[in-house]
Amino acid sequence: MWLHGHMASRIEDYALLSDLHTGALVGRDGSLDWLCFPRFDSPAVFAALLGDEHNGRWRLAPVEGKVVSRNYVGSTFVLETLWESATGTARVTEFMPIGDRRASVVRRIDGVTGTVEFQQEITIRPGYGSVLPWVRRVHHHAGHSIILAVAGPDALVLRGQELPRAVDHQHAGTFSVAAGERVEQEFIWYPSHRPVPRDINLDSALAQTLEYWNGWAAKYNQDGKYAAMVERSLLVLRALTHEDTGGIVAAPTTSLPEDFGGPRNWDYRFCWLRDAALTLEAMLTHGYEAVAIKWRDWLLRAVAGDPEDLQIMYGLGGERQLAEGVLEHLTGYEGATPVRIGNGAVGQYQADVVGEVLVALEKLRQAGGQEDHFSWPLQLAMLTFVERHLADKDHGIWEMRGNLQYFTHSRVMMWAAFDCGVRAVRNHGLKGPVERWEELREQLRGEIMEHGFNTKLNTFTQTYDGAATDASLLVIPQVGFVAYDSTEMLGTVAALEKELVDDDGLILRYRTTTGIDGLSPGEHPFLACSFWLVEQYAHSGRQDDAVALMDKLVGLANEVGLLSEEYSMKHGRMAGNFPQAFSHLALVRAADALHGTEQLSMASDGGRTDGRKPARPLGAPQDTPS
Repeated sequence: MWLHGHMASRIEDYALLSDLHTGALVGRDGSLDWLCFPRFDSPAVFAALLGDEHNGRWRLAPVEGKVVSRNYVGSTFVLETLWESATGTARVTEFMPIGDRRASVVRRIDGVTGTVEFQQEITIRPGYGSVLPWVRRVHHHAGHSIILAVAGPDALVLRGQELPRAVDHQHAGTFSVAAGERVEQEFIWYPSHRPVPRDINLDSALAQTLEYWNGWAAKYNQDGKYAAMVERSLLVLRALTHEDTGGIVAAPTTSLPEDFGGPRNWDYRFCWLRDAALTLEAMLTHGYEAVAIKWRDWLLRAVAGDPEDLQIMYGLGGERQLAEGVLEHLTGYEGATPVRIGNGAVGQYQADVVGEVLVALEKLRQAGGQEDHFSWPLQLAMLTFVERHLADKDHGIWEMRGNLQYFTHSRVMMWAAFDCGVRAVRNHGLKGPVERWEELREQLRGEIMEHGFNTKLNTFTQTYDGAATDASLLVIPQVGFVAYDSTEMLGTVAALEKELVDDDGLILRYRTTTGIDGLSPGEHPFLACSFWLVEQYAHSGRQDDAVALMDKLVGLANEVGLLSEEYSMKHGRMAGNFPQAFSHLALVRAADALHGTEQLSMASDGGRTDGRKPARPLGAPQDTPS
């Protein structure tokens, strides 16, 4: 009965497995519906998430039963699900081995009480569910049979006990597990021109994987109300970081819709400089300097070359060619089309990105990170890039596909870029045209206050000389342009609450009905922006509002602590790509704001305090009120 009519689960019903190279999404119904091998951005071999069972999946669950509990083991991405049927209970443990560079997924079934009958179905479809591979059962040299699928460069193997039988280009079967019995299976990818990978000891692989994740998380030692969610968020950020390159993907998925049934479906399996820079800040704040240094090294490699070739995003290894295309054969998540791979935003000019990167690298300097012969010259080149483009309009932080504008947030981040350059020279003794940067910084300050702040409405505005607001304006005090409790920010928050905050207290990025983004209207509140609002409340004397909103937001995480990009309170559902790095890193910032974390604070002579209210706005004259 599983072989036909499968629909993807609700987004919040999925859990992530990760091996630091790629990730798998496993539904609460036991169906593994999304898996790209061997990297996050490789073509999927299971793509039922964006189509149906014919596009590939691996489902394993009792013939009849229900989930009693589902959780990660400790601070790991080893997933345990306890199933209960009328005749017994069984535990399924699922993980991706870490440590030996093996691209595989392991599923282990242990009988706990009585006897449980399981049914499984596996449909292997490389090429995002479009390729029918050559599949056969072969006798392996280790003395057992395996199911081997080959299609072009990809070879995939299912090995273990109770292998399913071929049924009309799929494999399906049933088996029973009694108390004390165990069934193990491993699904492995390898390049088709190489031999079948050797068997491994799954007990050792599990122990090694548990040891890695728990050991990584052990560095986190914060307590408090939101400590568990902060830890899980940091783990998600680590899980989305490629072990070799240090590149951080925005999410492991593509085309999960921002608006159900609509066209706002994007591929997030790439490395946005903005997201990665903010992740670096979160990691630094909580003591993960090694991860931050690895990201900096990725950045240096990715953006090396002519500054005019700077992109807002790159592939995991720093690849530049990320052309957007459409997979016509996939029907989309709940019918949301088009299904996209690649991302057309790669060619956009987003003026805020250099500022995000330089703020993160300033934080790294404050944490003791040393500049080398490459890193500071690169930052000099990036500042030159900002200066050359001072007069240019941009697409903005939200990757607008409409007309170019002077976005206030973008201009503030250009100000922050020069401010970081000034600090690098004045506070750290690096060499650079500091007087010129100070001049440009003050020029931008005056321009922003003249054109980006509407005195009649008493609010910063989305674009110069406009009237609309934008949730990205909440970033303005985070980089110290004004204080959180300045009259300008308090007025801006009042405008945001009036225009963009919904009845449930969550905030939209902007009003899509204005047509500014060049797309048809429709999306849900953006979780990262809602966490920014928590931070703003916390730093402007609205502690009760901050806690109330934070409690609501963390309550939107699924049972294993994962967050998507957006959330529809109306439908009670997650929306957008999942799990979303941006949401989790904003959660970390919000929790830090609520608990007053002061790690990586700037020097007490008026420097930035990691987004806390500064003694004066960064770059402002000494007598500017805060």
